[in-house]
Amino acid sequence: NSLNELQSWLTHAMGKHPFLLGDRTLYGVMPDWNPAEIIGLRPYPLALSLYKELITDSIWAYQRHNYGYRNLRSFPLMSAFHGLPYIDVRVSFNSFVPSKLDEKIAGKLVNYYLEKLSQHPQLHDKVEFDIVFSCFTVDLPNQLEELKAFGFETTEISEISRCLLDLTNNIIDVKKGLWVSDREKLRELPKRREKLLSSDTNLIEKIYWLLEDGKRYGTLPFAGLARAGFVAVQMIQSFVTVGLLSPEEAERFYSTLTTVSKELAIDKQLLSKKDFLEKYGHLRPGTYEITSPRYDDNPDTYFDWSKTTHVKHNEQFVLRRKQKQQIDEMLKKHGLKADAKSMFHFCRNAIELREFAKFEFTKNLSLALNMIGQVGDDLKLSRDEIKYSNIKTFYLQKQQPKSFLSCLKNDVKIGKKKHRTTLRTTLPSLIKDPDNMWSFSVAETTPNYITQKKITAELCSEENMEKLEGRVILIPNADPGFDWLFSHRIAGLITAWGGANSHMAIRAGELGLPAVVGVG
Repeated sequence: NSLNELQSWLTHAMGKHPFLLGDRTLYGVMPDWNPAEIIGLRPYPLALSLYKELITDSIWAYQRHNYGYRNLRSFPLMSAFHGLPYIDVRVSFNSFVPSKLDEKIAGKLVNYYLEKLSQHPQLHDKVEFDIVFSCFTVDLPNQLEELKAFGFETTEISEISRCLLDLTNNIIDVKKGLWVSDREKLRELPKRREKLLSSDTNLIEKIYWLLEDGKRYGTLPFAGLARAGFVAVQMIQSFVTVGLLSPEEAERFYSTLTTVSKELAIDKQLLSKKDFLEKYGHLRPGTYEITSPRYDDNPDTYFDWSKTTHVKHNEQFVLRRKQKQQIDEMLKKHGLKADAKSMFHFCRNAIELREFAKFEFTKNLSLALNMIGQVGDDLKLSRDEIKYSNIKTFYLQKQQPKSFLSCLKNDVKIGKKKHRTTLRTTLPSLIKDPDNMWSFSVAETTPNYITQKKITAELCSEENMEKLEGRVILIPNADPGFDWLFSHRIAGLITAWGGANSHMAIRAGELGLPAVVGVG
């Protein structure tokens, strides 16, 4: 019955839409805001509803429109098929089209993207690198040549290139770039959080405002900085493609980044246990999952306090004079308003700030989850029961107070019933047709290899995380809460889900750790 219902819904949803470009759609677990990596394939209802509330219902589109792409506000990016989270790929592809691009050309472009992904499903976790043209890079003119085989005229290709160039120049500016104002927004979040926590408002009110502030001053700027981070990584990759940087030099650049992960490893050595947990204690593996203990809930499970963490000091990244001159010339030739110095300044800041924004907004989320747990305690409901609730129930309680216990109990009961269906439902990672509800082939996977290194070591899976040192860690997916792994001297990392520019890919690149991200 569940599959029949879903097939019927998809038959309608996958057709044409009056306000969307593209003749059809696909649904995937990894494109764009990759729910498979962040909340997993079968998240509990509370985690799923929080991800929708904080990012995929509206915030994602609001910020993308701010950055010069088409206006997709009012379009939720993610749907849940009996609890399994999927990205609406057509909505995602529409949102990567520059807002100034002619409607007819834009429609052709979205159909091209959809067709390419349908033909190459193994690229579902690499759409921003291998499917869509979301920014101007020095190798873009060569990439755009493939559009000719899809029936694009030379004038249409030139128009796509021009619109992407204008959009990219607005992003990369080191003084007026959109990422600069996003950095400023982030600074408001801790101020407002402190003010809220010191107030006398009740728990429901605090939960509401932690999440609302988390959106406005946290995930909103984070969404912008994540976009800037993607532009930065694509720009570096394009320098490698055209021969301005070697793969080893690009790797060295990433290893000189200072993000939260590297700071965590250094602080583990320098700070007292109390100070360390005060700074990082809000993190938890499974950022949206209420039953996952925070670092400060169970510090001895995550960290070995008897050992110091070895932090490798990487060599500096410095461009040779001739190399700098060649990059300057290349950027000028293509009309990019930056020189080598300002471009690498942008790239460094965009990637580092993206990770810092993630670290900051998760403080609000982590506190909200703790308070949701406290509300459950007061109502004699355990976290194992609360995880089946929906965050909307807490929002409704703020707006129209009534018997919260009966509402929440009913919500948990419905959530448990739905999640039983979730656990029994298996769907493909990329849905191309409503008939996929009944049968599908598992697509081949193209993993993302991080660093140029090789390692041979014993495996350590999530079922047995007691001995980590010197082992290759094998985990399904990993969000910022898994940064504790890097405080141990692990040999390498393998994940089932994750993209080329995902949290774990950035972390592994920064630490020079051999990793295979997204093996399926």
